[in-house]
Amino acid sequence: MSDVLVVIGPAVVADPGLLGEIAAREFAALGVRGEVVHAPDVHGLRSMVLDGLAGGAAVVAVPGPEAGELVTGPLGPVVWVDLHRRDGVVPAEGAAYLHGRGLAGLGWGVRHAVHRARRRASRIPYGPGPEQWGELHLPSAPAEGPVPVVALVHGGYWRSIWAADVMDALCADLAARGTAVWNLEYRRPDLHGWRATTDDVAAGLSALHHLHHLQHLPDLSDLPNLRDIPGGRIPGVRDIPGVRDIPDFRDIPDRPGPRAPGEPQAMSHGMLQARLDLGRVAVVGHSAGGQLALRAAADGAPVALAVSLAGVLDLVEGDRRWVSSGAVAAALGTRALAPLDGSPAPEVGTRAPAPPHGTPAPAPPHGTRAPAPPDGAAEVAAGTRVRPGGAAEPYAVSSPLLRVPLGVPQLIVQGTGDDPDLIDFSRRHARAAREAGDDVTYLETAGDHFDVITPGTPIWKATAEAIIRALG
Repeated sequence: MSDVLVVIGPAVVADPGLLGEIAAREFAALGVRGEVVHAPDVHGLRSMVLDGLAGGAAVVAVPGPEAGELVTGPLGPVVWVDLHRRDGVVPAEGAAYLHGRGLAGLGWGVRHAVHRARRRASRIPYGPGPEQWGELHLPSAPAEGPVPVVALVHGGYWRSIWAADVMDALCADLAARGTAVWNLEYRRPDLHGWRATTDDVAAGLSALHHLHHLQHLPDLSDLPNLRDIPGGRIPGVRDIPGVRDIPDFRDIPDRPGPRAPGEPQAMSHGMLQARLDLGRVAVVGHSAGGQLALRAAADGAPVALAVSLAGVLDLVEGDRRWVSSGAVAAALGTRALAPLDGSPAPEVGTRAPAPPHGTPAPAPPHGTRAPAPPDGAAEVAAGTRVRPGGAAEPYAVSSPLLRVPLGVPQLIVQGTGDDPDLIDFSRRHARAAREAGDDVTYLETAGDHFDVITPGTPIWKATAEAIIRALG
């Protein structure tokens, strides 16, 4: 019997041998038994998926163009992998949907299915949308006292084809090291706009700091699942500022009633007795998530440590250098243009001059957090252009390099085998933050863009150890 069953649907345009090779590499890397089968038609795909679930396998299915309707059908905890990009698809209860990553998406799908099967997390919404949730993982071993928390913010150059599953392996690794993990999903700007993205990260971190309600629930270890919590929700969670429409726990899609065939046993409710030490929270972001994590810290998120893993920390130069084919401008909705008068950029850590008829704000005291101008504020930073009406572009408020000092200890991690522009951004941010008075640890060692989020690599081991030390 296989641990993982990969079902390839009809009319999938890809070399069958290559699909098998990709799956086999993941099976070997994850230490699981796997099988790849090809369905002759939509009915066959459905039958193979149900048979795999009934046999206890974690099922990954590539639907193809003829079987897309199965994704939204109530088949069970399937990980659907669409090789094409298809925005707006919401999978059925208990299922996951990865799309737009091409053939490499199959590897991500296998990883996600295995992590879901090995360790069930509690999915908790912080807003009404399908992308507004976090998954809470508690330490693998029982803890004697309150445990620190690591909030993860995934990257993907702010594009919706990348999602929180990218951080699955870090969730497992950090939980094994004795921390709680809050893996945050959020709306991406390519579909929802920049403001939605930054608002979601802030709301998601705020929601984490209200999960102390979990510490006070009675022993629920004999209940079948979270929908049976008295009242169906975390007490008081609807009162979180800015998070008014969180559905009841009984309405959370990832918590259906009876287990579907092949679904892993729901997380033990003994987890609810773990206590989160909300005075020891680290926010950790990868790639574009590194920018979002450090911006959240600069905006005042109550964290003890902000960590960038190969982060895009200079948005102005990131746009000018057209990193990832213009990802920065696509995310923020505008280009970072040089000052119109050709004047030199102001020093990092100081305010740029206000537009005409404005009053310049003083620079913050050395080593203190710089106040955040609101998105669309009329103050102008290096590399921004004043729009008609005096509204400035969002680079000043969003680029971590322009927000120093953040007023929060930082760990900046960068692999030497990564994009040279990202190495440059990390080095210059670390130097500027130190000069502005921030407490900064800079870790640069061998590794590429994904080694920094791959357990077992030297760079991640060093990073994890540094995070644990910093959180005490």
